[in-house]
Amino acid sequence: MTEQTNARELFRAAYENRYTWDGNFPGYTADIVLKQGDEVYHGQIAIKPDMSVEVTGIEDDEVKQSVYTQLRDIVTHRKRSNFEQSHGKNTFSAGEADNTGALEILVKGDAMGSNYKIRGTEICQVSRVMGRMAFTIDTHESLDTGEGYAASRYDAIFRNPQTNDTIKELQFEDSYEKIGNYYVMTRQVIHSKENGQVTTTEFNFSNVKLLEPAAV
Repeated sequence: MTEQTNARELFRAAYENRYTWDGNFPGYTADIVLKQGDEVYHGQIAIKPDMSVEVTGIEDDEVKQSVYTQLRDIVTHRKRSNFEQSHGKNTFSAGEADNTGALEILVKGDAMGSNYKIRGTEICQVSRVMGRMAFTIDTHESLDTGEGYAASRYDAIFRNPQTNDTIKELQFEDSYEKIGNYYVMTRQVIHSKENGQVTTTEFNFSNVKLLEPAAV
């Protein structure tokens, strides 16, 4: 029981050390330039106080959806969530420590079959199996905001859970700037490798402006 309690508290400390936007987050707007190979797209984005997202000015539906998905990912990582609500029903146990000192945290009760590794007070690996797809995300570098960490260099490997064959590999490099009281992503570079093909996609956000809080 002690080990379970200890694993739970270690994971909780890392979970609560993630950088998230607080309840006063006003949302923001920005201009976006998306580059993929020789193609360049310009548009505008907004993340609202309720964490809904909006993409305008991009005519290509596929590209627009790509930007929308990227914004939803940003919101997923920055949205504050209560540990007990997210993980209260799960059971945690400590696994092995790897040669970098990262400790495996095994989870029972998670609907997505998630397991983690933590290094100090940071979650440095997430592994999940979702239907016909399994993925592992490893964080290699992170930004210390003073109010928690935000992953800045990480990669994701997607596999077939039956055969363990690699389907797709992604490498991410994220840059942030502090706008007012909040850290906001200003650039993301994604290197994607699939079926032997390597593609680089670059999201650049500029003219970032926090929205004015609504008058009460």
